[in-house]
Amino acid sequence: MAMSVSRLTAWVKKVPTRMAQIPWREIAGEGFDKCAFLIKFGCATHVANKYVFGFAYVMGPSMLPTINLSGDIVLLDKMSPWIGNVKVGDVVVLQSPENPRKSVTKRVLGMEGDEITFLVDPGNEEKSKTVIVPKDHLWVQGDNIYASRDSRRFGSVPYGLVKGRVFVRVWPVDSFGFLNQKK
Repeated sequence: MAMSVSRLTAWVKKVPTRMAQIPWREIAGEGFDKCAFLIKFGCATHVANKYVFGFAYVMGPSMLPTINLSGDIVLLDKMSPWIGNVKVGDVVVLQSPENPRKSVTKRVLGMEGDEITFLVDPGNEEKSKTVIVPKDHLWVQGDNIYASRDSRRFGSVPYGLVKGRVFVRVWPVDSFGFLNQKK
């Protein structure tokens, strides 16, 4: 027992010397550098997702056959609305004018100043209406006019509600690719 106490005492006496040999400044500096890198990476990812591109899960019957009824994961170009690069035929994701907590996916059929003629009731081809899209607004409709709540119901949509232009379908994998633009 006396032998083990002396070993312990010797070990304890060497602790300050051993602690002094550890490169604490280099370890702390390396840890700080890695934390700073992670913070910068997180900020860059946030900015890219908020302003450059993002993913969206879109589903529902209004965009059949372009978007699957069970849903697709698409990549959004979020720069296009900011630089005014949304045009007729583009599929866009926008904040719903009827429910601001919801996003909807529609095709742009008219820009400001365009004259749009549409069927009030898709089942009755005799009753149509013509409108002119106001300044800074878009006319959007679903590809499936029989099952879409769109500009025919709520009118033209302010350009500021557009969150992004859909340009690539990511999922399902067998449908991966660019979304075709309709004229």
